[in-house]
Order: sequence, then structure tokens, then C-alpha cells
Amino acid sequence: MFLHALGHFHPPNLLTNAFFEELGLDTNDAWILERVGIRTRHTVLPLDYLRETRNRDVRAAQEAALFSNAETGRRAALMALERAGLKPSDIGLVVAGGCSPDECIPAESNRVAQLLGIDAPAVDLQSACSSFCMQLHFLTGMRPERLPDYVLVVNMDNSTRVVDYTDRSSAVLWGDGASAAILSPRIPGRWQVTETLLAGDPAGADKVRVPRIGHFTQQGGEVQKFAIRRTGETFQDLRGRYLAKHPAKGQGDVTFIGHQANLRMLESVQRRCEVPDARHVYNVNVRGNTGSAGAPGVLSEHWDDASLGDAVVLSVVGSGLTWAGALLERTAVAKP
Repeated sequence: MFLHALGHFHPPNLLTNAFFEELGLDTNDAWILERVGIRTRHTVLPLDYLRETRNRDVRAAQEAALFSNAETGRRAALMALERAGLKPSDIGLVVAGGCSPDECIPAESNRVAQLLGIDAPAVDLQSACSSFCMQLHFLTGMRPERLPDYVLVVNMDNSTRVVDYTDRSSAVLWGDGASAAILSPRIPGRWQVTETLLAGDPAGADKVRVPRIGHFTQQGGEVQKFAIRRTGETFQDLRGRYLAKHPAKGQGDVTFIGHQANLRMLESVQRRCEVPDARHVYNVNVRGNTGSAGAPGVLSEHWDDASLGDAVVLSVVGSGLTWAGALLERTAVAKP
């Protein structure tokens, strides 16, 4: 499976650490940086709405939001299409998924396709924050002849709408954003998805939850340990597969992009896996946890960055509990 382009979008409203102090949360910039390493994050919600309500009613947040999930997905997709030199009419399948959909039905992918004017099948595949790599796992496992020339994969997570802004432990984590990827099973692109991994532990299904009408909750300590362990294992597995195919390469030649849950978690994985600073790429410090859009969004922001090298491993975890990864290898195809 070839990756032709990535795109991203983050809404303009910023949640700074000073804003949380303004809300009256028992926190400050130093406390937040020490624990999660996040300075800013984006939100689809008006800041005055959060000041007045602390988002006590998630149904009101849906109405107050300045952007729908589909609109953020559309904007990310337009960037990906422009980078790929394609039009919406070139897309033959749309796949979407994330943490907090706008509706039970129709599928979020249908809403994005509707806004873009895409006349093609649209389906959702979601495993919360691990959705993007899970989607790659399923798409690369399909018979190529059953897939169209171009597939659009969109991940929209505007989870600030389901955050309780009286709870400092979760309020400081989340930011909103969307990512979009254009893939092809047969037409060469800049990157090739050469290996994928998908695993899960449904016994942990209650550890990270967003009810149909309610706020995000998680068992923070246990989830942190799970995230560090499984992210590291996934990265090491896929890095090992790459090095087995390319014995002249070394561990320091593989770039790590993890689930953007919090910077301290990522730094722990980096140390355990002995990833050089130059090979650890992230944006959680300025974007917050953007769920399924996190890891692909990082790669999108570095789309033209040659310093990524020839191999990138995306290693992500999510509710379920689910973890997934993808090895991307740079091809000889040059895109403008």
C-alpha cells in the first residue's frame, strides 16, 4: 500500500495552560509541563463557552462547536488532495474513524464524502486513538484488486467536546484536530506501508471510555503503563522487521512517531527503546492529545522533512484496549 499524501487541520481557538488557571482549576503551567509536557492545544469550542459552562453538558457542546467533525476532516482532506495532485473525484473509497463521532449514523466517512462531493463508498473503521494504524492494517490486508486506485482515510477527533473542564487530570490533555491520508494499492507514492501490526486486550475495555452522552473518563495510571509498554513493544517489533530487511541500517535510522497522548509518556518510550532525539518526532507539546489524528498529524506536519529518513514507525494505542503500528518506507518516487 502506497501513501501519496497526508493532510492535517487544527481549529484556531487555543487552550493555553494559563486558560486552565483562569478557569479556576487547581493547576498551573509548571504543574502541567512537569506531568504531561503540553503547553497549548486547539479546540472547536468557543473559549467563552468553556468559561461560562466548563462543558458540563456535552449535548450543549455539540451545538456550540464552531466546526463539525466532518468539516475538520474536509479541511485535512483538501490539504492531502492538493499535496497528491488529486481531485475529490479521484477518490474511490473513504474510510474514517476516531474517538467521538458526531452521530451514531450515518458514518462519519459519509459526512466527509458529502462535503467533498465524493461519489464513492464510505465506511467507518474505528478503534479510538489507534484507528489510523488499525485502518492501515485492514487496508493493506485486502486484495488489491478489490480496492480502487485511491483511498481517502480521514481521522477527526474533536474530543474537547466530551471533556469535563472541572477535571484537571483530563482537561489539560485533549486538543482537537483532523488528519487525512491518501493511499493507493497499486500506484506508487512517496511512502510505502510495508508492515503493519494490530493487537488488543478487550478485558481492558472499561479503562478508557466516552459514553454516548457523557464525559471522557480513564483509569489514568493503568492506561499510562499500558500505553508505554505496548507503544514500545510495537515500535521495537516493527523496527526489528525493518532492520532484518536492511542489515546495513542501525536502530538510529528508524524514526519513531507515537500516539500523542502526552509528552512524558512518549519520552519514556523513547528512553526504553533507545531512540535518538533526532528520530523522535512529535507535536503533542503544542497540539495536545488529538486522538486518532495525532500520529498521522505529526507525519503530515513533517511531510516535506527529509530528516525523517527512509523509515518511520507509527506506534499507537487506544481504548479497547487496542494497539497498532505501521512501518513506512520511503520510495524512489519524488512528489513536488
